[in-house]
Amino acid sequence: MSQKNAAIIADKLTKRYGDLLAVDGISFHVDEGEIFGFLGPNGSGKTSTIRMLVGLTQPSGGRASVLGCHLPGDIYLARRYVGVVPDISNLYDELSARENLLFMARLYGVPRSQQNSRVDRLLQDFGLYERKEDHFATFSRGMKRALTIAAALVHEPRLLFLDEPTTGLDAAAARSLRSLISGLREKGLTVFLTTHYLAEADMLCDRIAILVRGRIVSIDTPEGLKRLVQEQSLIEFSFRGDVSGRIGALQSFLGELQASLLDSSRIRIYGGDPPRIFDAVFQFSRESGIGVESASTIRPSLEDAFLQITGLSPQVMAADKGSGKGRGVGR
Repeated sequence: MSQKNAAIIADKLTKRYGDLLAVDGISFHVDEGEIFGFLGPNGSGKTSTIRMLVGLTQPSGGRASVLGCHLPGDIYLARRYVGVVPDISNLYDELSARENLLFMARLYGVPRSQQNSRVDRLLQDFGLYERKEDHFATFSRGMKRALTIAAALVHEPRLLFLDEPTTGLDAAAARSLRSLISGLREKGLTVFLTTHYLAEADMLCDRIAILVRGRIVSIDTPEGLKRLVQEQSLIEFSFRGDVSGRIGALQSFLGELQASLLDSSRIRIYGGDPPRIFDAVFQFSRESGIGVESASTIRPSLEDAFLQITGLSPQVMAADKGSGKGRGVGR
């Protein structure tokens, strides 16, 4: 799709905070109707980029447009058509689900004649109609997250910024919420999604941008990113003991090849000639006294692509999920 049909265009977008270069001249576009993933560890510039795109801070350099509105000059026009879902809910515990949505409808300027019908439809769409009179404080985490997304849709935006939608949810609630997000695309909504869950991005996103230290290092479809590592060997080894404290020793046998610890007894090795990999691993096994249980060649995942592209372990992203850092968009 050409940039003429883009919901977001960023051209050399830059943000400085004093001497800190948080966003370093990034350029990308988001097509209308797609779910666009924006991934990176804490400190990579994700939050600063979103804050510029929703008008909470001005760029230090470069240009951006949202739904054809040039920023920052046209930000108030753009906000009519944009919804923002922060990673921490901005709804009120003492109000019911319905009261919260009606409050947001008034705040967004939804015509009074449409408020009740629009709110009831959202409550039904998100499976919350039977709890419409219950206070927000009584909701589960998954229900709170669903209502927060519904609140951002009450003015029928064309573009939704969705920040860490499933963080802290149990598996069933996360699965239900992912289904709701997929449904938004089917309705023609554009979604700009940040998440620390690489598997979630793989399931939901049409395209993904990976951001490291303020720069975009790759943009492609999930399958396109995984193809970057399909030409290389990916071999997973299971050991008969704990190797978590011996990765450094293993790495000395592997040389420039990359090893990633999956759990205390499993590792994944990327790239290189398979016979060389096996020689190195069995040499490590003999010297450490920890036997090899099994070895298998695997199909690359988005986590594998992330490691190859960034040089960072996917565990960096996992650690960031519960850190509480990088918050503040839209609160």
